Amino acid sequence: MTVTNQSPPPSATTTAKGRWAEDLALSHLQRRGLQLLARNYRCRAGEADLVMREAGSVVFVEVRFRASSRFGSPKATVDWRKQQRLARVAGCFLRGHRQFASCPIRFDVVSVTKPNYRAHLEWIRNAFEVNDTF
Repeated sequence: MTVTNQSPPPSATTTAKGRWAEDLALSHLQRRGLQLLARNYRCRAGEADLVMREAGSVVFVEVRFRASSRFGSPKATVDWRKQQRLARVAGCFLRGHRQFASCPIRFDVVSVTKPNYRAHLEWIRNAFEVNDTF
C-alpha cells in the first residue's frame, strides 16, 4: 500500500523517522479496526512498538522502517533473536495485564519503506510464531 503522508525530512533523526513510521502504522491499523492498548510498551525484556487488540486477540506489532529496500526489506530485519525478544516482551505484558492473559496472541510486522519519496506500507499479519507459553 502506498501512502502519501508527510514524511520526515532526510535530515531527521533516526528516532524521529521511527516515530513517523510508527504513527503511519498505527493510523493504518486503526483504520482497519484494531484498537491501541499500548505504544512503546517497555519492560526489562525489551520493547514492543505497538500492542493492539483485534477481535479478542492481543496483537504485538513490530514496526520497521527503511528509506529504501536496496539493502533488504525492513521485515527481513525481524530475525530469530528479535522474535524471541518480542515473545519475552509479550509475556511481560500479559503478566502485567491479566485481563488479556487468556486471549490469543499474534505477532505482526509493519514494514515501511520510502522509495521515490512516497511511503510504502506492508502489514504482515502473523509474521511469525513462537513456541513459548506465556
